[in-house]
Amino acid sequence: MKTLVIAEKPSVGRDIARVLKCGQKGDGFLQNEKYIISWAIGHLVTLKEPEDYDPSMKKWRAGDLPILPSSMGLKSMPNTIKQLNVLKNFLISDETEEIICATDSGREGELIFRYIYKWAGCKKPVKRLWISSLTDAAISEGLAKMKPAAEYDNLYASARCRAEADWLVGMNATRAFTLSRNELLPMGRVQTPTLAMLVNRHNEILAFNAKDFFEVKADFAQQSGEKYSGTWINKKNEENDERTYNREEAEAVAEKIKDATGIIESVETEEKRRLPPQLFDLTELQRECNRKLGFSAKKTLETAQSLYEKHKLITYPRTDSRYLSEDIAPKLKKTIEATATGEYKSFADYLLSLPNLPTTSRIINNAKVTDHHAIIPTGNKKPLSALSADEAAVYDRILRNFLAAFHPAYVYDETTAITLVENESFRSKGRVEKNIGWMALYSHEKPAKKPAKNSATNPEEAEEKLPPLIKGEPVTVKGTEVLHKKTQPPKPHTEATLLSAMEHAGRHIEDEALKEALKSSGLGTPATRAAIIEKLISSGYIVRVKKNLTPTEKGIKLIEIVPPEMRQPETTGKWERALTKISRGEMDEVRFMESIRRYVVYLVKQAFN
Repeated sequence: MKTLVIAEKPSVGRDIARVLKCGQKGDGFLQNEKYIISWAIGHLVTLKEPEDYDPSMKKWRAGDLPILPSSMGLKSMPNTIKQLNVLKNFLISDETEEIICATDSGREGELIFRYIYKWAGCKKPVKRLWISSLTDAAISEGLAKMKPAAEYDNLYASARCRAEADWLVGMNATRAFTLSRNELLPMGRVQTPTLAMLVNRHNEILAFNAKDFFEVKADFAQQSGEKYSGTWINKKNEENDERTYNREEAEAVAEKIKDATGIIESVETEEKRRLPPQLFDLTELQRECNRKLGFSAKKTLETAQSLYEKHKLITYPRTDSRYLSEDIAPKLKKTIEATATGEYKSFADYLLSLPNLPTTSRIINNAKVTDHHAIIPTGNKKPLSALSADEAAVYDRILRNFLAAFHPAYVYDETTAITLVENESFRSKGRVEKNIGWMALYSHEKPAKKPAKNSATNPEEAEEKLPPLIKGEPVTVKGTEVLHKKTQPPKPHTEATLLSAMEHAGRHIEDEALKEALKSSGLGTPATRAAIIEKLISSGYIVRVKKNLTPTEKGIKLIEIVPPEMRQPETTGKWERALTKISRGEMDEVRFMESIRRYVVYLVKQAFN
């Protein structure tokens, strides 16, 4: 009698086979006298299409809508039927005594295995392998700590509800709006509100009316000969006190202070600290790689997956947590030791020289680790020359982020001086670094002209270096300039900013419960957001223009015709809140699916109104 282990991909199956010493090769499996290791190739089983219930429904007709099967059936995917039959034969074989589910440790991985298990009609006992790394040590540890699969039944229920709800909404809405508008209009629960974000930003840009404004810049000289500059403070403009919308006013100020003598009215210096970046979850890694490397979210995910599966250099990448659990803490020193090579050595050596590693609550927090912890190096050693250029670039971001998280804060003094000339005030700002701290890991990078919001590693906009300034010191105006500028519209979304918007989709929702639901999940999951963006592109709803994502006319029209419920994140917030409750055993899945069916009926009616 043997134990059948089902992995999600062949590469993972081979990793588990190596640990279990299964060297005998077969067609789609590996084995020894105790274990059979086989694998899926992603999804081998999927939900049936409408025509699988009734062949006449292959043709799209308004009279067939809504399509609401009493129970959702499964079918094999034609391109992978050979491997599915390999698994089925082992699942129903009398030789197989027990099953180990070793698909990816998450909602989607659970669904992949359960669909195969159900499709094959298997009833044999199952244990669950749950791991966050594919190193031999992690696999061995996971095999020693397996739990009965029944403990993950709620996770499967949540995954099944998500899949069935997406099918019901997407299929019915797509057919209904396509038939009513006589144009193919693919739609989806997450896809459509994501498109709405892009269309809303596009409309804001179109509606923006640029306004001319003016700033007055003055160059000052101290008695010592040192020079610095300042910008006029318009005390009548509370909105932005360094601008005026009146050219004559700006020119009058410039003329008024020309060649005049002034005094340094005040000098204030404040110590500021920028804490080190938190560890990466998938969404933050994708944002970072889009900003710094120009990678799409899809490319970053594929590259990270290769670093995880092929090279065993990073932990599970499809995570939504930026924290580590307490059981990881004792292993961190060994992981840091493994990074102490090449250009990372001095940073790793510094951390290893500390009496205690600074594992603060920004790094170690059990309450904020769900299925998987943050993305970190595994401690495996491999020369960067063994990686592709893309793999090396993404691995570099992960290594630097990991080491930076344990470094001290970046500390600097920020000085703000006010210079008074002819009763007009001018502001000067500058900074002096006191401790470069974690920023040393990024000192090789050219600072951006303007910082990206939410960027952990983007240095702030460089400020002028000021000479020593003393309150009451006289100065002379050496030059003035009136700068003519225009107000700028909102910037188009890049993948980095869209990923942020998807992650924080509930930010402007007033309903606190819904806001909390979206706070933890947003639109989509870290693992699916890249695919959603690619689906919008392949559907012809958006296009990439350099780094920007721009809606097409087709995408704009779709958002104009869909009902508000389908384009607003509140709908997804309700769903994600319910799915989370189902995964915790706090909500009945039947109740959830009934609400989805009512929603589908409403959508179909709206399409033909």
